[in-house]
Amino acid sequence: MDTRTGDRRSPRPARLLPALVMASILVGACSSEPSSPDSSPLPLHPVAEIALPGDNSRFDYGSLDPERGLLFIAHLGASEVIEVDLHTRQVVRTIPDLAQAHGVLVVPELRRVYVTATGDNRLVILDEDTAAVLGQAPTGDYPDGIAYDPKRGTVWTTNESGGTETVIDAVTAQVRGTVDLGGDVGNVAYDPVADQMLVAVQGKGDLAAIDPQALTVTRRLPLPGCRGGHGLALDPPARVAFVACEDNATLLTVDLDSWQVTGTNGVGEHPDVLAYDQGAQRLYVASESGTVTVLDQQGGHLTELGSGHLADGAHVVVLDPSTGHTFYPIPAGEGGHPALLEQAPSP
Repeated sequence: MDTRTGDRRSPRPARLLPALVMASILVGACSSEPSSPDSSPLPLHPVAEIALPGDNSRFDYGSLDPERGLLFIAHLGASEVIEVDLHTRQVVRTIPDLAQAHGVLVVPELRRVYVTATGDNRLVILDEDTAAVLGQAPTGDYPDGIAYDPKRGTVWTTNESGGTETVIDAVTAQVRGTVDLGGDVGNVAYDPVADQMLVAVQGKGDLAAIDPQALTVTRRLPLPGCRGGHGLALDPPARVAFVACEDNATLLTVDLDSWQVTGTNGVGEHPDVLAYDQGAQRLYVASESGTVTVLDQQGGHLTELGSGHLADGAHVVVLDPSTGHTFYPIPAGEGGHPALLEQAPSP
């Protein structure tokens, strides 16, 4: 089990909170100064801090519908999902009764939101417009991250301590199959160029490729120098993948054509969520330590642009590709209340 997310506990009733929220220009709440003498200033500057409802418990993944500007944030500790309109910087609603809401993924073309309720070992399907529950499906043990395969219309849930992937029909919520990875599983992503699923298998120290039609593992790549490969992001056109190794603060670059590790970079302690800006070819690595590392990708190689402490609890990053802004939900912002930090890339 991933001890970063806390222990399992019974879901407590979440309450709907007023949608009124305050967005203010940051003065000094989130620093872009380096956290240690050997780090470099973050190439980011604060834009706004959006107050979030709920308590100061842990947040986890977020997912954005970029055209509508709707951001869905899993508030794991409160067993709810918070929906934020980034165009108005206001909270739209909270969606309660999602036991330890962990992973969240919005699929705009389906107008649906998928949430892994870790406390119940299930996937919940929500209507993006109304937040109504449209369906549910059982998963393996401790469902975490989520990916969508648009070719087959399936949602994949990473069952971290179960060591499996559950494959679920995105519309009917029927389970289509399970893939056993043989060890604790990190994040999963769909590679549209090769039409394959890629999974960081932290329990075996490798990257696995899966045939999404046959639901079989086609090959594995050992990840030397990576302990606890968890976070995963892709640049499909460039044929590169990025794997964050949470136990030794390392980021690996993998060439998906040659199927080889081609680069290693140091990042913040316990790296968690990655976000990749396809247009700017810029990778953001958010860590449990609150350190964010920003790297530039050129020709399949990464160059660090800066790394520093953004805020305590800033281990989740979501990118808006239309603006290049990044968003970080944190348990305590200005005034000690939960907040969403909005950052813009520096020139």
